[in-house]
Amino acid sequence: MDIFSKIKEKLSHEFIDIIEWLDYTDDTICHRFERYQNEIKNNAKLIVREGQTAVFINEGQLADVFKPGTYTLNTKNLPILTTLKGWKYGFDSPFKAEVYFVNTHLFTDEKWGTKNPITLSDDRFGLVEIRAFGTYAYRINDAGKFIINIVGTDSNFTNFEINEHLKSLIATRFTDTVGEAKLPIELYAANTTELSETCNEVMQPEFNSVGISLEKFYIENVSMPEDLKKEIFEYSRIDKLDLDKLTKFKTAKAIEAAALNNGGTAGAGMGMGMGFALAQQMGSIMTPQMSEHHRQQQNIQTPPPIPISVQYFYASNGLQAGPVSFGKLQSLFANRTINKDTLIWKSGLTTWQPLQQIDELKSFLGGSTPPPLPPQ
Repeated sequence: MDIFSKIKEKLSHEFIDIIEWLDYTDDTICHRFERYQNEIKNNAKLIVREGQTAVFINEGQLADVFKPGTYTLNTKNLPILTTLKGWKYGFDSPFKAEVYFVNTHLFTDEKWGTKNPITLSDDRFGLVEIRAFGTYAYRINDAGKFIINIVGTDSNFTNFEINEHLKSLIATRFTDTVGEAKLPIELYAANTTELSETCNEVMQPEFNSVGISLEKFYIENVSMPEDLKKEIFEYSRIDKLDLDKLTKFKTAKAIEAAALNNGGTAGAGMGMGMGFALAQQMGSIMTPQMSEHHRQQQNIQTPPPIPISVQYFYASNGLQAGPVSFGKLQSLFANRTINKDTLIWKSGLTTWQPLQQIDELKSFLGGSTPPPLPPQ
């Protein structure tokens, strides 16, 4: 073998015959196939495994993209690169191109969360702060677009690098979504499934624009300060209670406690579990047998029922507000928070009525004229 044949054989072995990527890690998303001066010789074998996509880049410009399979690299299988290189009749010498392998399998259980509290405006509680966290899953659905927009010239792009970008994007879009939802504050934690689906739809176009598909998005928890939780729970209880029954119950318990603490015939007769109704029945039976002295003593020992303060609910921006006292309601009318047409409800009313139709509230409207003086 002459010297020229030896040189030709040596050079032929320096060029890559097989182009493939064996990924032994779970966190690499994109890997650039390295070889001497990026040279690939004619009819080299390209092996793309399941869960991979191979992308050829020519001088920073996207060329051919290969799905899983085995390919012989020539002008037939490299139509875009052939056009970019200006090959009209095929090629025999090695050519230069960058080859990137992109991992297209599903990346699951990725974590996201709000770094800072999100401030929301609630009609009942004013400005409130919430935090949220959860998980998401994604995959690369357009390898060429992903390399051009995200990877650039990075030779080994990892899951950690893209996650930092995605988590910032998710937190921003989540903040926008919950801000525009304008739900009552307690419903954010109670409707995480619906909110997750909405956020997924909102974020999907932006993920797709860089070649990523957001496959799953979950909100696992929406949290708020403990003092706000207590206010919401208390408001919820009051909203569900029948205030008239509650007031009567508390009055009965107060009378029962007073009778037990003062002792005497009433206390002994009522016992621990007899209640207000039994006390009234016993009182009506025993009254005729009491002397005037005993009746006076009973009147002194047992206080009258506590006066019941009427509580009012009112409608504000389509939501129920209250309860408030008569004086508070009058203040709300004075500062124009409510008006004569505001819907009002109190115990005893079957339906909500405008303020101007409730007798004791008509005084808010003014215009009362005293009767004429009697004749001299």
